[in-house]
Amino acid sequence: MRTPSPRGARPLTSVGVSFDGRDTPSSLFAKADAAAAGGADAIWLATHLFQRETVATAATLLARQPTLKVVLVALSPFVIHPVYIAMAAATLAEFHPGRVALCLGVGAPLDLASAGVAAPRPLEAMREALQLSRSLLAGEATVFKGHRFQAAERALASGAQDVPILLAASGPKMLRLAGDASDGVVLSAGASVEYLRWCVETATGGDAGPPARARIHAFVYAAVDADPAKARDLARAPLTVVLRGAHHGRNLEMAGSRLDQGALAAADPASAVRLITDEIVDRHAAAGEPETFRRRIAAYRAAGADSIVLAGARSAAEIEAALAALAPQA
Repeated sequence: MRTPSPRGARPLTSVGVSFDGRDTPSSLFAKADAAAAGGADAIWLATHLFQRETVATAATLLARQPTLKVVLVALSPFVIHPVYIAMAAATLAEFHPGRVALCLGVGAPLDLASAGVAAPRPLEAMREALQLSRSLLAGEATVFKGHRFQAAERALASGAQDVPILLAASGPKMLRLAGDASDGVVLSAGASVEYLRWCVETATGGDAGPPARARIHAFVYAAVDADPAKARDLARAPLTVVLRGAHHGRNLEMAGSRLDQGALAAADPASAVRLITDEIVDRHAAAGEPETFRRRIAAYRAAGADSIVLAGARSAAEIEAALAALAPQA
């Protein structure tokens, strides 16, 4: 049995900031500057179909921000073949050693549907994608014969590259795969503390801590303002998007949150925001004045998050405020 890793009152040693592909170049650069100046260690670039492309954005930021790592989140093998995913990550790592990580994920259901992409047997596909990507990034001449993916004794031209491979997960089987076979478990923003704790327990098999190579990375919608009402308002719109997903049903139930997900999905943006009550914001985000925000982040950490990825910021000023609030914990 592995030695349990300590939980509870731990210093905040890793904090990242996520971008979702909606930023113009000027906004992207301003937000990345704010992340670097505020002490973030990584930019997590989310991949959403029809938004700005992740790998090109990563190359630009790696060149402009020499102190930051970049994580590609979450590239889907249903959209991009794992060979090409490994090629992209390896090429970035070859130019920027030690600064690139890769997260695989099935993909947002609405995004996939909008592009006419089916995702059958996701657990099998993700297991194969993990195995194939890991072999290629190890520099091996890979022979792989899966049900969905194949490789015929070919190696990457870049050779072996040190690229951690993470897995985005929410259901119990995918969480177990992430805990057993990946270098890190990535949990969606909008999670309650109760749901995050369940995810950690599921991914780690109920032990006190994750395997040494599988860290828990929690995306958290973050909003800080001296006026708690303004902070909550900043978090409402992102929550309208993520909490409509059927896979968040367990999350809502565990938090004791009452939300009609069907009504949320059918509502126009203004009506959807009104469905996100103060109670839902308090249970599914970290929003408030600085001390309340710090306590909320500490609760996520105590529930098992090894790193926090601040999500939902629409401006550099919002990133600055959140990182400044966390400075006493860093």
